[in-house]
Amino acid sequence: MKTLLKEARELKNLKTREVAQLLGIDQALISKFESGSRKPTKDQVIKLATLLEIDFETIMVSWLKEKIIHEIGQNEFALKALRAAEQEIKFNSSPSVKKVSTILQQLLDEIDLCKAKLKTFPLIEANSITEALEVEYTFCSNWIEGNTLTLAETDLVINEGQTISGKSMREHLEAINHQEAIEFIQNRIKNNAPLGEPDVISLHTIILRGILPKEAGHYRSVAITIKDKSFSPCEPAAIPQEIEALFNWYEQNKNSVHPIILAATVKERLVATHPFINGNGKVSRLIMNYILLQHGYPIANIKANSDNRNLYYRTLKTAITKENKDSFVLFIAQIEKKNLENLTRTVKQ
Repeated sequence: MKTLLKEARELKNLKTREVAQLLGIDQALISKFESGSRKPTKDQVIKLATLLEIDFETIMVSWLKEKIIHEIGQNEFALKALRAAEQEIKFNSSPSVKKVSTILQQLLDEIDLCKAKLKTFPLIEANSITEALEVEYTFCSNWIEGNTLTLAETDLVINEGQTISGKSMREHLEAINHQEAIEFIQNRIKNNAPLGEPDVISLHTIILRGILPKEAGHYRSVAITIKDKSFSPCEPAAIPQEIEALFNWYEQNKNSVHPIILAATVKERLVATHPFINGNGKVSRLIMNYILLQHGYPIANIKANSDNRNLYYRTLKTAITKENKDSFVLFIAQIEKKNLENLTRTVKQ
């Protein structure tokens, strides 16, 4: 930056004394800025850029670069820190959760009203119904990924320990593991444990237990290509930084962003990062519902039918590839509203 300042001053045929007088800055400071022995403040940089007609973006990038280098120096973790900071800055600069549309806000208000009504019903009865809904969630989440167990068969496998003729061992394990993953979430919430990266790893370990043991709980170490080539997951080396940036964002926004927007956004970003070779869909839905349950909302269960599945994938793809999060957040909000209404009707009967 020192060269940038000196060349711009000389180009305008100004002496350091004249610059100092025009800006009300000590002449000695101007000289130190140009020698590199002193760094100007942001306010001083703006004044210098204006007077010397230096492109504002150019001088700010130069000033920030030197400020960063001065702070982190040659620290062995400097590059990792920079990559993590880059991802967090990108994520925090996204407008996806900055503004809430009128339609979405109205829907969120209706959901919160329905949630408040649900709290007035007997807890024991509501809990017994919730247990049935968890089995349904396990069935639906596995169905989305191709599991052929029916809802009744899923219930028999989970609650009766039965094996279903003609169904693979993998399909049985998917049902059992997913139900264990829900119990893991419930225990974490009961103990007021903070949500973070370890939960992503633990949930992945649980859902792939006995199915793909070599992959369970491990980020992918190879680049992958998605069938739909409209987006490319990050490189394996960047996964830890992406996940760290995501949960940093979550911590910063968990008390200010509506839980449904928060949950949908974290789910979408996890899928976009695609940290695992297999299991990204299930893990991201579990994390989404972890956040909802944490805030007192019931599980947002995407029903097992082709229309719902197609709409789920379509809105998720739009959120990832076009940076338009509204349609996916609206989809999750609508799912949550329907589930809340159904739960309320069932409890009242």
